[in-house]
Amino acid sequence: MNPIICNAVASRSIIQFDYGGGRRTVEPHAHGVSSAGNEVLRAYQVSGYSSSGSSPPWKLFVVSRIINITVTSGVFTQNRPLYDPDDDGMVQVHCNV
Repeated sequence: MNPIICNAVASRSIIQFDYGGGRRTVEPHAHGVSSAGNEVLRAYQVSGYSSSGSSPPWKLFVVSRIINITVTSGVFTQNRPLYDPDDDGMVQVHCNV
């Protein structure tokens, strides 16, 4: 479990990090373990890099690939549309909104 991510989820803080070749800004909604056994972050990407150029805003990030994570002063007040607290991308949830 990554305490920085869980603290950001609990406080609904927007975070930034480098991932897959670029800087991303996301609203973290859940952190847990995937069916493949990886620590993952389910987040809504609000800005920044996308390897495909225009990918869907909901992403599942592998935590071990996240670099230079920063908690910003920004917060989000509501869950984004289509957020599923019973995320089927995770077999175990450490924390969620």
